Amino acid sequence: MSDKQEINTVNAPAAIGPYSQAIKTGSLLFCSGQIPLDPITMEIVSEDIGEQAHQVFLNLSALAEAAGTSLDDAVKLTIFLTSLDDFAVVNEIMSKYFSLPFPARATIEVSALPKDAHVEVEAILAL
Repeated sequence: MSDKQEINTVNAPAAIGPYSQAIKTGSLLFCSGQIPLDPITMEIVSEDIGEQAHQVFLNLSALAEAAGTSLDDAVKLTIFLTSLDDFAVVNEIMSKYFSLPFPARATIEVSALPKDAHVEVEAILAL
């Protein structure tokens, strides 16, 4: 028997494929990768990497809140960038959303992301 619970919120972009925004199971919350979509317009917020990173973390924060928690409970992030040249900017933006101890993290450069986004972040939170 599975104790999977789907987490949905209108405050984060709707799934654009056959997946859930987030899944809560046991004491963990698995957030699907978030790209910088405005949840109302479903459009990329800007071409600017800083603005894109802000929107991604706002989307993740909305998912955490919908599950009754916050980004303070993040234990693992995976960041996908279309250019590692944006690494420092994303680090700076990330520091505004997380505090010590920071979650574990991997950052990977990829050739492309959905809707031509420059950044995508997935998260695992401990509940």
